[in-house]
Amino acid sequence: MKILFDQGTPVPLRRQLPEHDVATAFEQGWSALSNGSLLDTAEQAGFELRMTTDSNLQYQQNLTERRIAIIVLRSASWPRIQRSIPAIQDAVKRASNGTYQEIEIPYGN
Repeated sequence: MKILFDQGTPVPLRRQLPEHDVATAFEQGWSALSNGSLLDTAEQAGFELRMTTDSNLQYQQNLTERRIAIIVLRSASWPRIQRSIPAIQDAVKRASNGTYQEIEIPYGN
């Protein structure tokens, strides 16, 4: 699967998704794009999943007509995200065209 990490998604997470083709918005030169433009551009470039930490995305954008799947990580903290890797990997496996999933990233152990 071709996955796009937006600005808040910790880049080290890509090592936990080795069977996927992961790129960042920064690497693609898309850092300045707003959410709607980023979604349009990512879909046009063939990305199948956008991973973000922007929990307001579903309220800012009409996602019903999107082909790209979206996974929202409810934290940008890499130490906390590391404890949720299995849940994130499972969400990626379940992702399909137009789906939206939020992953709670717990505090503590």
